[in-house]
Amino acid sequence: MQAIILAAGMGRRLGEYTKNNTKCMVPVNGIPLIDRVMRQLSELPLNRVVIVVGYEGKKLMDYLGNENNGLKIEYVNNPIYDKTNNIYSLALAKDKLQEDDTLLIESDLIFDDGMFKLLIDNPHPNLALVAKYESWMDGTMVRIDNDNNIVNFVPKQAFNYGEVDSYYKTVNIYKFSKEFAQTKYVPFLDAYTKAIGNNEYYENVLRIISFLNSHDLKALPITNEKWYEIDDKQDLDIAEALFADEKDVLRKYYGRYGGFWRFPQMLDYCYLVNPYFNESRIIDEMEAYFRTLIAEYPSGMKVNTLLASKCWGVKEEYIIPGNGAAELIKVLMEKLPGTLGIIRPTFEEYPNRRKKEELVTYIPQNSDYRYTAKDLMDFFGAHHADNLLLINPDNPSGNYIPYDDVISLAAWCQNQGIRLIVDESFVDFSIGYEKNTLLHDSILEAYPQLVVMKSISKSYGVPGIRLGILCSADKELIAKMKKDVSIWNINSFAEYFMQIFTKYEKDYKRACEKFIAEREDFEQKLKGISFLRVMPSQANYFLCEILPPKNANQLVLTMLKKYNILLRDCSDKQGFDGKQYMRIAVRCHEDNARLIHAFKELE
Repeated sequence: MQAIILAAGMGRRLGEYTKNNTKCMVPVNGIPLIDRVMRQLSELPLNRVVIVVGYEGKKLMDYLGNENNGLKIEYVNNPIYDKTNNIYSLALAKDKLQEDDTLLIESDLIFDDGMFKLLIDNPHPNLALVAKYESWMDGTMVRIDNDNNIVNFVPKQAFNYGEVDSYYKTVNIYKFSKEFAQTKYVPFLDAYTKAIGNNEYYENVLRIISFLNSHDLKALPITNEKWYEIDDKQDLDIAEALFADEKDVLRKYYGRYGGFWRFPQMLDYCYLVNPYFNESRIIDEMEAYFRTLIAEYPSGMKVNTLLASKCWGVKEEYIIPGNGAAELIKVLMEKLPGTLGIIRPTFEEYPNRRKKEELVTYIPQNSDYRYTAKDLMDFFGAHHADNLLLINPDNPSGNYIPYDDVISLAAWCQNQGIRLIVDESFVDFSIGYEKNTLLHDSILEAYPQLVVMKSISKSYGVPGIRLGILCSADKELIAKMKKDVSIWNINSFAEYFMQIFTKYEKDYKRACEKFIAEREDFEQKLKGISFLRVMPSQANYFLCEILPPKNANQLVLTMLKKYNILLRDCSDKQGFDGKQYMRIAVRCHEDNARLIHAFKELE
């Protein structure tokens, strides 16, 4: 058996990374792609490796030489790499293709070490590695039948988003028998290039063969194996996270602050959203108007304030919508004078916006990080703060102060001249949630020093539209904040969400009730895991102590590497007592079952 690597392309979309370098020389975490694949190939019983070079080909040839990792290397040169596509590169190597069974590989791939073994160990002589379609994928798609025969190649121009459930993406690693190359592929390759030309893709030849006889080439679907195709800078960035060393991997993932839908089949248990409201037809209606929304300017602050007022039942002069709660947090923290009282451990977005000397910190002195309104009044009565932040339910502890007690705290703060900021982003996950919100004109007017923050992304499960609100009867504060944000701080999708939400309020209530039931079930299952101590929560996550001999960091790494589940290690958060902690989001029942299954295996 031999391997043929196609490495003639220019890789223009990688910009400066390929300015004077061939694509396969681009390093991922310090290791060039070609070094990685040559090491992987060296573990196979190959007679030779044939590399088709073109752009900066001499550099690649000088770098590898005629032997690498014990493998004999031969080169084929594509002198018109800038005028042709990969069908011509493969046509130049067609004689070599017919001399032996072949692994055909594109040079812009990075993948797990076991991928070649999947092909080698499979008895079928002609195979294409494929992966179930996901939204990050681009390029050639295939359809397969129940026997894994490839029945159709779907080129880019024939791609239909209404049929993606039936698509598989070619990984661009193939196994061809010598006989298949001689009797099928090369004859069709010759005919195709003669009729159509050289600025095409070699998969088009496979498409014709599969159309004529669907049993010549079979698909081999991968499951949990990692791979990525590196076409541009974002692909490179994602590949560096997917294949990072253990010491760097969590930094590379956590530092992204989202965007995890780009990672194949990964379950994100870090970020906190309602898992059920996206089942509502509100998403269908937004999708139906997608082309209009993306092509038109959103309204300005005046209109979006009116829409927010309509959705959450607060006077227009009391409410400001934001590009996510994060925008409003930044503006609020910059506006408020004096000191800020906080409870740690906490959501650090607030204190990060203040100077350390401005913070007055309360840390609950118990193992579950529970506290009451009275605890806060006692502490901040003795340790004055000009402003007091209450996240309720709290993040990450899940601590919850009942509505009546929050009102008592608001009255106390009013008497003390303290501005109370209540972030109730998670309150809709609490039992009796409809009666727990502070978003009522009467409440805001009774306590004009009160500010209420709410992240719509979290509560409603729509983080992609970036929407949050801040409410207060302090009209002067609201007016100042509106001047500090852009007139178009809300995009058209967030505006339209507010425009139509009231039609779907019943769906939202059902989603919240369904969530509360799922959280109760999930809590019992988590409590059945021997290495977790689960703390009570009224939010959409649980704070768990990781019990010895388990270690939170190592547990997160194992879950990511072995099960493709990303968890949040909270052990280094300020306010904890040096023990090991993890915050686990609550997702839908199917996802939660997958997490519990993984935990049980680790027991």
